Amino acid sequence: MLGKGERRQRALDALDELRKALRLALGAARAKRQNAQTTKDQLEFEQSVMQLGLSRARLDPHITELRGQPALARTWDKVIAERDELYRDWHPEGPGKLRALVAEVARGGAGSPWPDWLGKVGTDAGGTAPELWRVGTAVVEEAPVQEEFPVAVPLLDRAHLRVNSAQDGRSVVDSLVESLLLRVMSYFRPGLVKVHLWDIGHLTGSLPNLQPLTAAGLLTIHDPTRLDDLLADMAGHIRRVHAKAMREGETSLRSVCVAKGERVEPWRVVVLFGNGERLPDEQQRELQRVARTGIDAGVSLICVDVPLSANSPLETIVFADPQNATTSMTGPGVRFRPDDAPDASLASRAATAIAQDLIARRGKPRTFDDLLPARPGMLSSHDELRAPVGFAEGVPVEVVLGDATPHALIAGPSGSGKTNFLYAMLGGLAARYAPSELELYLLDFKEGVSFAGLAPGRKDPSWLPQARLVGVNVNTDREFGLALLRFLTQELARRADAAKRQEVTKLAELREADPEGHWPRIVAVIDEFQALFGGRDRITQQATVLLEDVARRGRSQGIHLVLASQDIAGIEAFWGKPAVFEQCTLRIAMPKAKRVLSETNNAAFSLPRWHAVINHDSGVPHGNQVAHVPDASAKGTFDRLQTRLWETWQSAAPKLFDGAHQPLLADAPDFAEPVGPLLGQVIDVACRAATMDLDAVPGRNLAVIGTATADALSIMESITYSLARKHDAGSVDFSIWCAVPALQERVTRLAKILAAIGHSVDHRTDEQIATLVPASGERPRYILFFAVDAAHQWLERKEPPAMRSKLDDLRALLKNGPANHVHTFGWWRGVGRMKDTLGFGGVDDIGAWVALDVQGAELNAIAAGQIIDWSPRPKRAIFFDKSTHSTPDVIIPFDTVESE
Repeated sequence: MLGKGERRQRALDALDELRKALRLALGAARAKRQNAQTTKDQLEFEQSVMQLGLSRARLDPHITELRGQPALARTWDKVIAERDELYRDWHPEGPGKLRALVAEVARGGAGSPWPDWLGKVGTDAGGTAPELWRVGTAVVEEAPVQEEFPVAVPLLDRAHLRVNSAQDGRSVVDSLVESLLLRVMSYFRPGLVKVHLWDIGHLTGSLPNLQPLTAAGLLTIHDPTRLDDLLADMAGHIRRVHAKAMREGETSLRSVCVAKGERVEPWRVVVLFGNGERLPDEQQRELQRVARTGIDAGVSLICVDVPLSANSPLETIVFADPQNATTSMTGPGVRFRPDDAPDASLASRAATAIAQDLIARRGKPRTFDDLLPARPGMLSSHDELRAPVGFAEGVPVEVVLGDATPHALIAGPSGSGKTNFLYAMLGGLAARYAPSELELYLLDFKEGVSFAGLAPGRKDPSWLPQARLVGVNVNTDREFGLALLRFLTQELARRADAAKRQEVTKLAELREADPEGHWPRIVAVIDEFQALFGGRDRITQQATVLLEDVARRGRSQGIHLVLASQDIAGIEAFWGKPAVFEQCTLRIAMPKAKRVLSETNNAAFSLPRWHAVINHDSGVPHGNQVAHVPDASAKGTFDRLQTRLWETWQSAAPKLFDGAHQPLLADAPDFAEPVGPLLGQVIDVACRAATMDLDAVPGRNLAVIGTATADALSIMESITYSLARKHDAGSVDFSIWCAVPALQERVTRLAKILAAIGHSVDHRTDEQIATLVPASGERPRYILFFAVDAAHQWLERKEPPAMRSKLDDLRALLKNGPANHVHTFGWWRGVGRMKDTLGFGGVDDIGAWVALDVQGAELNAIAAGQIIDWSPRPKRAIFFDKSTHSTPDVIIPFDTVESE
């Protein structure tokens, strides 16, 4: 039992609090009558109405406790007098003032009865939203005259709404929520308000009259077992909107829209139907986080029988029974009655009209053209690259490559749409950034020509202006991927040196310090990149180191990696080396993709076709954005954009590396003005030709080794044609020797071509080969000796009187010829056969060699102490020059037949 002093103190405290509340209510009401201009004042006025509604029934029980205490009784009487005065001042004009207030701040359809707006499609652009939305009417229970006044609640950009239903009163609550949503969606232009509906007790969702909105993406019904996913989606959306507002120099989405005069991001209204019980702790915490931060990001909650703490602006409607409710806007002592709901058929037709209007304005479903801007190349890559790749509920979903998300990782099994996504991304970027702002290096390791159309071809001469390198069909040419990584590393070093000279650290700062320099952002796309690490060899080791370096340092120098794979689970090279994947904070998952998102993120498993999960937060669930990716690879989509951009910007054609085709000798850039014999195309970014110096020093001869006849002939012919082109007609002598009858026709044709050009040709096909020319001459001589080992039958003969074989003369020619400008290019069909020709110590006279179908272990003896890691493959060779190489270059023999 409480003592008399304690009871007295509690009574004093209660009266003091009550008196303060009433005085505040009186002051707020009087201030509101003087100036009802701002939202804050309007909300204060609503609070005054709540306080004014305190009933005598709530106050009078305290009178009994005050009897016998004269001082407290006098205080109580004064409070009651102030209350009565306040009622006398407010009531006669109160309902009318409230009606005027609702008409002012709940303008048009936000405050009028439903017959005035239901079925009509809104046109408001959403620059600002009404401050209040009508939900019903109310009367003051203690008022002398029971005059109704309208009740309206804040919602969009201002507050959340919590509704507690009475037992067996769910239908009344459903009607209230449905009418409120229809009112909001009918007010604005369709598409500016999107509703997310979750109901713990319904698989198909509540509010059936709103179902037509799903056809236009305006209503999304969420699985009752996947509330975590819905809350994570909203949390990620809030983060993205907040970041976007910060980039605009504003603190909230509302202020951005006010500044622009239109809605730039649709409102999200999340409707949650619970069962009155508190959510599990983690879900409840996430819901509270969404409530606390959502309003500034345009996210409003309507929680029906879902407990929600007031950690943010929150209005409440509590139903004691289906016919009796109170609201936090009106306070106790005021009886609230929801407006009568429209007939179900009328509500359904109104929802259908909204959906059809949006669909009609969109026309057909969103296409690749909808990803493109009206004018190309209008954005700067100073700070980042961003472009839409698809649509979520009709709203573009962007990918961003910059300091925060430097690299991207894309995964999706075969047929999931990964290539189509890459085209959508490349199209979005190329349409927004000029070649001076963006350079693309594109590499596809799988068997196919996904990127081949981005370089000029026979049927289509256009190319993508931003593309600098296109590599296709490189599944067996891992060296090309390694070469790309080397190039990116070299470019990193070049930019780092420039930044150091300018005393800056980032690309954005470098561009400001050196505005005349060429500093575009670079995006390197490597499709099926795991093939680069498919072996336990030197290429895997070097590629691992280089890729980690680019991933780590590329962020600051504007070099971005986009790594795509069907499945990254089997990349052994990165086990225990997470540096690359940690830097790939942008994750894109196609349907059924594995391991690209975080372990707890299963969003990709339920994706339909033509969709992707876009996640800029390293794959954690709250970063998910599910986007529909339009068809970007069909005829009339990307190809048409490429032609338009090609006509807009005059840029150099990209280098094309096609591993399925031999490059034409006539098309090789080095063939226009060769500086030496061209042997083949080196597998590197520059697509340069392999050549060697022919100085007048010992050893400047070359051996072609292997039994691959077609490739050997291509190399020998490339040498001949390039040397013939280097020298003026008649200024050099050629010797064309061939001892193999099956090759006579082709070799004879080669000799005739040289003669037709005007060069002197010594053509031998039989025993005359044994009559070797001296190792000196008046002018340069090039000896092309086909199948040297086949001529041993003549060269090994010893003739009297000295009994010296012509093989000894050939060795003397190889030894002494280069110093006298006589260089020999011989083809041997094996390392052992070449050694037989050269004899002891003669290998030193071969300063360079090209090996075809010869295993690396056989070449170690002629590689100046280097270990040769080489496994032969068709149409490939390795070139090693002792004077310049530490490791061989992999080359592709030129196609010399088509070149003719």
